[in-house]
Amino acid sequence: MQMYSQLPARRARQFAGDLWLVVWTAGWIWIAFTLHGLIMKLAAPGIAIAEGATDLATSIDSAGDAIGGVPLVGDGLSLPFDGMSAAARVMAAAGQAQVDAVTLLATFLSVTLAVLAFTSFAAVWLPIRIAFMRRATAARRFVDADADLDLFALRALARQPLHILARIDDDPAGAWRRGDRQIVDALAALELRAEGLRPPPRSAITQ
Repeated sequence: MQMYSQLPARRARQFAGDLWLVVWTAGWIWIAFTLHGLIMKLAAPGIAIAEGATDLATSIDSAGDAIGGVPLVGDGLSLPFDGMSAAARVMAAAGQAQVDAVTLLATFLSVTLAVLAFTSFAAVWLPIRIAFMRRATAARRFVDADADLDLFALRALARQPLHILARIDDDPAGAWRRGDRQIVDALAALELRAEGLRPPPRSAITQ
């Protein structure tokens, strides 16, 4: 797999883009965690209510159990305590519901922010990188298979702008048909550079 260009300037740009994607993603993940923490501060009152009401219900239950143990009148005296304990548990449930709602909101907003921030850059950069790797890998396979560069020269004739071809020769197509090795090599080098590859050494071409 040809992940990076063999041309220094283009390879540097690709590496910088990949590095920026990592930094960008890490930065927004940090921001998402920070946002999660800030939102979770809104859950503090709910946590206090839930914990306080739960402790109150436990205390009331203990008091009701103690009074309920009084002979003859204990059951009647413990009934109000049962009601207060139930009310305290309702308050605890309400506080916990508030905590759950804030937690859900904090998680949703932070995850959504991180995902949107990542995809806003990755959706543009990753297709470019993947397309390059596919093209460069395929092109390198042809170069590595043999040193015949005629295919790349023909692709250059079909794909490269005319003013670029004119810099190589006044009649590049005719030179390609005649098998002019110098022109063919120049055309192939042009196409290989477009794919991010260096032309093979001349010694490899002639083997």
